[in-house]
Amino acid sequence: MDIILDNQEFKVIDTKEKITIADSFVVRQNKIGGGNGEAKLYIGQDGQETRNFFGGNGFAITCFLLKQDLQKYLEETKIEYLKPEQPYLNKENLPNLWNERKAKIDALPEKIEFEVVEQTQIAGPRIYVNSADLAYKIIRELSLPNITFISVIKLLDEKGKLNYYFRLFADYFGEVEHPYILEKEQEQIEETVIDNIEKKQIFRARVGQGEYRKNLLGQCPFCPITLISDDRLLIASHIKPWIASNDFEKTDPYNGFMLTPTFDRLFDRGFLSFTNDKKTILSPFLSNMTYSKIGISDNKIIPHLPIDGREEYMEYHRNEVLKK
Repeated sequence: MDIILDNQEFKVIDTKEKITIADSFVVRQNKIGGGNGEAKLYIGQDGQETRNFFGGNGFAITCFLLKQDLQKYLEETKIEYLKPEQPYLNKENLPNLWNERKAKIDALPEKIEFEVVEQTQIAGPRIYVNSADLAYKIIRELSLPNITFISVIKLLDEKGKLNYYFRLFADYFGEVEHPYILEKEQEQIEETVIDNIEKKQIFRARVGQGEYRKNLLGQCPFCPITLISDDRLLIASHIKPWIASNDFEKTDPYNGFMLTPTFDRLFDRGFLSFTNDKKTILSPFLSNMTYSKIGISDNKIIPHLPIDGREEYMEYHRNEVLKK
């Protein structure tokens, strides 16, 4: 798989899918517990898989962040700064911190390079890295503990040099959307939708039930990828997410596919999308091994994918949901 980042083409070698940011790593202003935070970052257990990805004992690797990714992460986490779900020590100052950090990120260059070095002085089976560079300090400053994770893509540039692309993501306790946003969305429906039957249909569509699921099954009676047709094993997925849809789009059967649970999760989380000519698009933020275990590959034609009438929804999914 090849990707273009900051107008430069890279070959994707592999992906470290998820490095969870612990409370011990973030700066003091972001912390939930005590202490001032530790600069070292835990990246995995010492073993063949981690070594193959990062390098041998004492490795030093060339890395980079992209400004646009940091800006997107700040937008994703803004609601947590304003309406925090976690008991931060500095909770009352989080809104001001968001504004300060947004201004700082906006002033950065498009690509911010840095180097991380393995901390060999730390004995034991856990591998830690550290860096004195600005980009690494930015990661510590922006990351909110527990809900932030880093994905790292190992890349080969056109000159044959290895690069490690770091990107921050937010995961709200297993959900893509922040609990406060979902709560306010439901309140808005209660206030603006008068017809109780319509309210019920919209609420049930949120979890792929009711008339939405019935109508979607009428159009798509099986998963187009696995061809499984037992509706007990199928999930009514939204293409344009429910939270981003208007009332019509929330219940429009053309805004969905029937998918088996694994592919529903991949599609919902932006690891899988489709072109309008029915070809798969895989996000580089999952590893080759994971995709091979699932049995899906990039640029594969899914002949039974019901794309007609769903082109605009799919364009939204590719542009706004797909992690790329």
